[in-house]
Amino acid sequence: MNSLKKWFENYIHQPNFRLRFIIMMIGVFFMGFWLSFLIRCNLGTDPCSFMNLTVSRKLGILFGTWQLLLNSLLLVIVLIFGRNYIGFGTIANMVFIGYIADFFGWVWDRFIPVSFFTQLPSRAIIFAISFSMFVFSASLYMNADMGVAPYDAIPLMIKKYILRDTPFAAIRICFDFSAVIIGLLCGGKPNLGILLMSLFLGPMITAVGKFLKVKVFHLA
Repeated sequence: MNSLKKWFENYIHQPNFRLRFIIMMIGVFFMGFWLSFLIRCNLGTDPCSFMNLTVSRKLGILFGTWQLLLNSLLLVIVLIFGRNYIGFGTIANMVFIGYIADFFGWVWDRFIPVSFFTQLPSRAIIFAISFSMFVFSASLYMNADMGVAPYDAIPLMIKKYILRDTPFAAIRICFDFSAVIIGLLCGGKPNLGILLMSLFLGPMITAVGKFLKVKVFHLA
């Protein structure tokens, strides 16, 4: 108990903790918000969301519920082998993103005609905006450095404990590919968003990270 209390006190007294916490929560909220549009457009999401969407539909449960269940199982592994990857951002990602996407999806179903998400040019415009903003929001979340989702921690631990000489990028690509395979086996169809996410997420994370470091956190 004392060790947990000491960890918590050290954690909340990190440099820029409050600012980083706010940025993390903004990122998490808007990841869920923009994901709700991407789901309705059905032109693609990130590999993890693709897998969770198809599995949740296969099981007949809410996307947010399945995402929470899966991440809770993965969290057990992370608690054993990678506690340093856990933070407030871990819990926020696990609990909120899926349910935020479900909630706003419910809102869109009631107030926005289906044709906006299925017919051109509105479908393409909504997808382009939502995709760009989702990637930007994910970059805010990741660069806040408040812990990562269990799904994101697993490839980091594979690199650290198993495939130490393998480039992390290769491990992450294979890990995401495995998620896509699971989605396919559950009836999903791969699409444009998965490819775009693999191309643009990394550069966006780097660009946003540099901006936050210099202009927000004043670390350089």
